[in-house]
Amino acid sequence: MDLIYLAIPLASLAGAIIAGFFGKAIGRSGAHMVTIAGVSTSFILSLMAFNHLVFEGGDIYNQTVYTWMVSDGLRFEVGFLIDQLTVMMICVVTGVSLMVHIYTIGYMHDDPGYQRFFSYISLFTFSMLMLVMSNNFFQLFFGWEAVGLVSYLLIGFWYKRETAIYANLKAFLVNRVGDFGFILGIAAVVMYAGSLDYNDVFAAAPQIASQTIDLGLGEWSAITVICILLFVGAMGKSAQFPLHVWLPDSMEGPTPISALIHAATMVTAGIFMVARMSPLFEFSETALAVVMITGAITALFMGLIGIVQNDIKRVVAYSTLSQLGYMTVALGVSAYSAGVFHLMTHAFFKALLFLAAGSVIIAMHHEQDMRKMGGLRKYMPITWITSLIGSLALIGFPGFSGFFSKDSIILAVEESSLPGADIVHMVVLGGVFITAFYTFRMYFMVFHGKERMDQHTREHLHETSWVVTVPLIVLAFFSAVIGWLTIEPILFGNYFEGSIVVKESHNVLALVKENYHGQWAMIEHGIFSMPFVLAILGVAAAWYMYLKNPAIAVTAKQKFSFLHKMLDKKYWIDELYVKIFSDGSRVLGKGFWKAGDVMIIDGLVINGSAKIVGWFAGIVRQMQTGMLYHYAFAMILGLVGLLYLFANPAG
Repeated sequence: MDLIYLAIPLASLAGAIIAGFFGKAIGRSGAHMVTIAGVSTSFILSLMAFNHLVFEGGDIYNQTVYTWMVSDGLRFEVGFLIDQLTVMMICVVTGVSLMVHIYTIGYMHDDPGYQRFFSYISLFTFSMLMLVMSNNFFQLFFGWEAVGLVSYLLIGFWYKRETAIYANLKAFLVNRVGDFGFILGIAAVVMYAGSLDYNDVFAAAPQIASQTIDLGLGEWSAITVICILLFVGAMGKSAQFPLHVWLPDSMEGPTPISALIHAATMVTAGIFMVARMSPLFEFSETALAVVMITGAITALFMGLIGIVQNDIKRVVAYSTLSQLGYMTVALGVSAYSAGVFHLMTHAFFKALLFLAAGSVIIAMHHEQDMRKMGGLRKYMPITWITSLIGSLALIGFPGFSGFFSKDSIILAVEESSLPGADIVHMVVLGGVFITAFYTFRMYFMVFHGKERMDQHTREHLHETSWVVTVPLIVLAFFSAVIGWLTIEPILFGNYFEGSIVVKESHNVLALVKENYHGQWAMIEHGIFSMPFVLAILGVAAAWYMYLKNPAIAVTAKQKFSFLHKMLDKKYWIDELYVKIFSDGSRVLGKGFWKAGDVMIIDGLVINGSAKIVGWFAGIVRQMQTGMLYHYAFAMILGLVGLLYLFANPAG
């Protein structure tokens, strides 16, 4: 199995290298063939690893592959940890990535950067695989930074667009803030555990929990500081408030990469990392409360912004932010299994919704404004029905994948005894209505109602090609059934035993299991529960305001103009960051330039030195009169002075 595990990431890397360095030689078809072959190999091998570990009962694999460096006893290694959490993640990453690769053939068909794009998305897959397969913090950080680098390249793929360059720079800088906290957390791990290996660090967790650290503001629990610092990294990667601002702007990249970032790779890295670090987080209720509250804020306030968006991709983007908030809330209440379960189901239906949005954009000649769409159902039946499945999964309609994972999170929060859990429970309940409203607002505006496109677009409307629709159908199938297939082992079984650690006092999912065991029990509860009622109310409100009586939406916008503006401006957080950090940096830089460059360096050091030399030269110049008797007098004075010194040597 060693070679199989090694080949999983390397197959994708090989495709990326060939397409990237030899793209011109192999051509466009060669580029997509070699990268799809690489990702397909990774996917098949991932399924083999899943089968070996889960169905055949194989042992967990935890081995070092390569030692890069040993410094003062600290080992920097490349190694793989293949357990239940890992095999689930690699199957999701490679499976969704494969669908995105196939879809890209149709979406990027006429793009001049075709080979480069395939190289990037294959490299993105490799980076995420290295992250989730790591068995130590060194390799984790490598994968962490690699996905950040490739996301920068992909968001700014259309580098001639000013908005794309702004978006990728924004993503890069915001993630540097999160990564600063993350690397401090890793440094603290090394300081207290003396190792980068997961097993060593987790074994030292009880000892670390008994120690404190002085931060200048009193003594803090060392484990709390470590967990919060690591979570700051997750806030950047998984776009949690207040480091969420980069994710909506990532829509400037091509739609396939939007699907890959939002569904299976970068934004799920933070969720995965916190779940992997459960042996540490379980020792700090303070850190868990921070995680829970941060997720609740993100879930509610980012979902509200989705209500006023008119760009089809941005609606789905804000949906991702909100759903990541739900996953983070689950991590905060120690329902790690439910959070990772939602990560898995979300990967399928969110990739589906993004790729369906891309299908619509292709048909609409790259128009993304939903106000210029409508009535597409009869022109694009496959995109319509798959979008409906994805929308039902997103709102948590009973029986669809999102229902099982989202309801398990809501039930887990209800059982939590963490401070603030009651308020968070109300927040996640309210989020159900908001999710249903903005999701079906988008669905009704795009596929139903009056046709609002121009005549030329209407005449050329048709379903997209098979390379686009086949991935939609596959993803729609899994969006409908993956919850049914996996809820039993993940939530009601012991699938994550040995991968995720939960203290008995924090085990809220055990209480959920006692009340609802199995799919049908969950559905029976779901149909008569508050989340289902709120979801139906959200769908009904969207139908009434955007199909039945569209005038009421206009009236509501006018009546609540300030609220609409606040949501449209995203609470002015971007403007605040520009004022504080961007403009503040310029003011600070200007101050340093005037005080440092102009006054000290130019004025004092350089020009000051020149002025002193000039002043002294001006004095000396007065002695150069050109009169012979002046020079003779100076020589006589010098001679007298020398004679005096020789005559009085003790002088």
